[in-house]
Amino acid sequence: MIQLQAPFTEDKIRSLKVGDMVEISGIVYTGRDAVHKWLHEGNEPPVSLRDGIIYHCGPVVLKKKGKWVVTAAGPTTSTREEPYQAGIIEKHGLRAVIGKGGMGEKTRLACQKFGCVYFHAIGGAAQVLAESIEEVESVYMLEKFGSPEAIWQLRVKSFPVVVTIDAHGNSLHKEIEAESAQKLSGLMAAIKK
Repeated sequence: MIQLQAPFTEDKIRSLKVGDMVEISGIVYTGRDAVHKWLHEGNEPPVSLRDGIIYHCGPVVLKKKGKWVVTAAGPTTSTREEPYQAGIIEKHGLRAVIGKGGMGEKTRLACQKFGCVYFHAIGGAAQVLAESIEEVESVYMLEKFGSPEAIWQLRVKSFPVVVTIDAHGNSLHKEIEAESAQKLSGLMAAIKK
C-alpha cells in the first residue's frame, strides 16, 4: 500500500502506476455534475484546486454539535464528468480525480499530459469510506448547489483507492475494454460456427 501524503506534487503523482493501491492523507475536495459544469463554463472555484484532488462524491453530511460530520462518502459514477474533466485538469492544475467506473480518452490524455491520475474508490462502501474522513474543514457553494453538489473540503487519513488511470497514459479501464471486446468477438465467432 502506497501512502500518498499532501502536498500532492507532480513528482509524487507521476511515480504512481496503474494497479497501485494507495492510501491518501490530506485535503480532498468533492465535486459532482453541477460543480464540473460550472467550472467548465469559466467560473473560478472558491478555493484553489492547484495540486489538489477532486472527489466525485455527494457526501451525506449532518451537523452534530455545531460541526459538519460526514456519515457516508461513496464515489459517484465518473463518466458523467467526462465532458468537463480534461479541461478542469488543465486549467486548475488538478493532480488526482477520485471516482468510480473510470473515465474516457480525453481524461486519460489530460492525465498523461498534465501529471494527473484517476483513482478508483470502492462503490457500495460509503460508510466505510466516511471513516477515513477526519474532518470537514469547510464547505463552498452550499447555498448555490445544495448539499450533495457543494464543494466539501475534507481532511482525509488513509483514504483507500486504486490507480486505474496513471500519468503515463495507461488505463486499466481501456485494457479491460479491449480484452472484453476480444473475448466477445471470439464468443460470437464460436456461436456462428
